[in-house]
Amino acid sequence: MQVALTAEGTYPYQLGGVSVWTDQLIRGMPDYDFLLVALVATGAEPMRWQLPENVSSVQKIPLWGSPPSSSAWPRLTRSPVGPMLRELIEVLLIPPTVAQDRFVGVLYEMFEYAQARNLSAALASEQAVHLLSNAWRERWPDPASASKDLASAGTKSARWSASAANVTPTLHDVITAMQLIEHSLRPLSHPPVRADVVHAVTNGLGILPALAAKWRYGTALIVTEHGLYMREQYMHVRRAAYRWPVKELLLRFLRRLCAVGYDEADLITPGNGHNQRWEEMLGADPARITTVYNGVNPADFPTFDGEPPVATIVWVGRVDPVKDLETLLRAFALVLAQMPEARLRLFGSPPPGGEAYLQRCVALAAELGIAGEVTFEGRVADVRDAYAAARVVVLSSITEGIPYTLIEAMACGRPCVATDVGGVSEALDETGLVVPPRDPAALAEACLTLLQDPGLRWRLGSAARRRVLRHFTVKRATSAYDEIYTVLGSGGPVPAGGRNKHYDERHSRKKDAVSMQWSDGEAAPPASREEDTQLPGELAERDNALSPETAR
Repeated sequence: MQVALTAEGTYPYQLGGVSVWTDQLIRGMPDYDFLLVALVATGAEPMRWQLPENVSSVQKIPLWGSPPSSSAWPRLTRSPVGPMLRELIEVLLIPPTVAQDRFVGVLYEMFEYAQARNLSAALASEQAVHLLSNAWRERWPDPASASKDLASAGTKSARWSASAANVTPTLHDVITAMQLIEHSLRPLSHPPVRADVVHAVTNGLGILPALAAKWRYGTALIVTEHGLYMREQYMHVRRAAYRWPVKELLLRFLRRLCAVGYDEADLITPGNGHNQRWEEMLGADPARITTVYNGVNPADFPTFDGEPPVATIVWVGRVDPVKDLETLLRAFALVLAQMPEARLRLFGSPPPGGEAYLQRCVALAAELGIAGEVTFEGRVADVRDAYAAARVVVLSSITEGIPYTLIEAMACGRPCVATDVGGVSEALDETGLVVPPRDPAALAEACLTLLQDPGLRWRLGSAARRRVLRHFTVKRATSAYDEIYTVLGSGGPVPAGGRNKHYDERHSRKKDAVSMQWSDGEAAPPASREEDTQLPGELAERDNALSPETAR
């Protein structure tokens, strides 16, 4: 059986958790033939992974650089493009909670057009610019009256919307917005992949090649999200360098696109219950959702015979703002004040272009006076060496799915302290200590609790290992996808979905803390915890192929 995997900015051209998962899936299912469709920035990215033997092809789709060659399109009678462009713009200028059927219709029309003619040229045309410019001029609220009305509401979200209303779209905004839409839709211009099943390992832009396969060949479609694509975009785009009109249009486009992904999917397989909750709030049908946890091979992460002689806290991961190493460093300064013999070792490197954040963390360690007790050790060849160096493994992230660092450390029997974000508490359950994000004092207190209690470390580490063996193994994950691929690939009924009972029981009493408010009253789905909406400016959960900065 042939399975096409579609992704944006990850395997096989980037490292990270999604890439680890993809490689595990392919290697764990040697009887399947995998075809990779990878959305990348420019097409010049080197391959970072050695491909398994059961990968038969890799199709690279650049979102930046030169558009797809016009020589790929047959010569057909010229069809008018104006109505299609006008419908696209009109549907993007109304709230995405209505008229979704119109967006699906125009997206399919653009797919058909892209397969026969030059969609990139149409979206970048002077006609498209004029249509958006005129539509914005007609519909954008008068800045003075809109600001006054919104500000009078008195709420923080209303005042924020009032500030946005003061930004009148410019010609530069129009051109920028159409450029982003054009680059985003380039995957529709490539030949659809042909396989028995198409599995999108993200939503958003990564769903486009999968939709093309379903629309052209009727291929069964699976959508898996490790992080929440739309949630990440709300946080990332809100702080991007674009002006507000561009941000609003792009967010509406991406939200509608994610809704198409959920609606067209035969099955949605989130990596944790936290994702499942968001997917349902964004319109996914609960009956077509089945949670499939990430996993590790326990044989690759056996327990250790003992502990290091020094009281050592270890962090492992990608050096990136979402990992919030600054909070970890501030917490360690508090630990050091009470336990001068403690040490902090950080294993990991920044993604390409992210070196400035590493330097900022090094500078912060010096500023806090802890540079002599903290070591930045780069990426380690064998990650078990990092866990072997730990008495306590710490995770300080402000957003996660179910991170491999956590379940690897748990498999090794190392006790963990982690922030309560995403699927972290779902993974740890009662086998580790969970603290609020961006809270150095709480993080320090939890680390000290474990460092000062050998018996507690042993009990939690042993329980963590048992939990991984029960719930988080590669074998469990690949067995689940083996069944899913077999059923969907043979045209059988969709496997029964349903609620994630463990997640529901743990989180049923938690209140929604924040609701992000966008212009014209459109509200983003509520977040289960504060960290879901308040993040540092450089947020980038993964290397985003859509970002033009990655093309420089």
